[in-house]
Amino acid sequence: MALRIFETDPDAMPKGSFSDDTVGRFHSGRSVNGIPEALSAWKVSTGDPDVADAIAHLMGGTPEETDSTSENFIEILTEAKRVKVVLAGADAITSDMKLWNGNVLIHHCDGVEFLSPDEDRGKACGCPALMEDRKAAAKTKRGPSPSISVLFRLAEDYDLGLFRFQTGSWKLAETLHEIGNALDKIKGEALAELGIELVEYTTKKGRDVSYFKPVVKVLKSWNDAVAEPTPF
Repeated sequence: MALRIFETDPDAMPKGSFSDDTVGRFHSGRSVNGIPEALSAWKVSTGDPDVADAIAHLMGGTPEETDSTSENFIEILTEAKRVKVVLAGADAITSDMKLWNGNVLIHHCDGVEFLSPDEDRGKACGCPALMEDRKAAAKTKRGPSPSISVLFRLAEDYDLGLFRFQTGSWKLAETLHEIGNALDKIKGEALAELGIELVEYTTKKGRDVSYFKPVVKVLKSWNDAVAEPTPF
């Protein structure tokens, strides 16, 4: 019989004391000497050498063990900018807004109402109405940023297990309603593409801007895809 002491006090559960049943994580960036760096191709982390080898085979790169204390201590800097994935419906993508002070969550909402703590759930969160103002508040640590989680399987190795991609991308947040609508129309597992895209443009003042953004494109029903002679 398992202990149930954390059911009555979930906040007392030590961080990192449980697994989310994923075999690895996808990353669109990394930290180099404490400085964030955007990546042009996917980085994958895992704690399973067999999963690492499978990722390297499918997406390129070489598995390397790191000094990370995370359970996903093996990293692969892949050569893949895009990968076909399988999403188990709209519930495969979850999102909310969070503001952290170190490892303490100090603001948690859906953009309109608080999601936690329980005594504030459902109350107006006070976030700005305009997207531009939301971004400005988040940039100065006065407001929350998107917290988006994408749970998926690899189309080319479905049985390898579940992977997760976690991001705070405002660009992806702006398209979540479109992705959700596309997944709702399929009503089941969907074949999709998870990609990193380069965005380049010149501002009205003549300044060149470039950055990478994560993209999710819903393609078709997974059942329809596997029924085709060349599904991917």
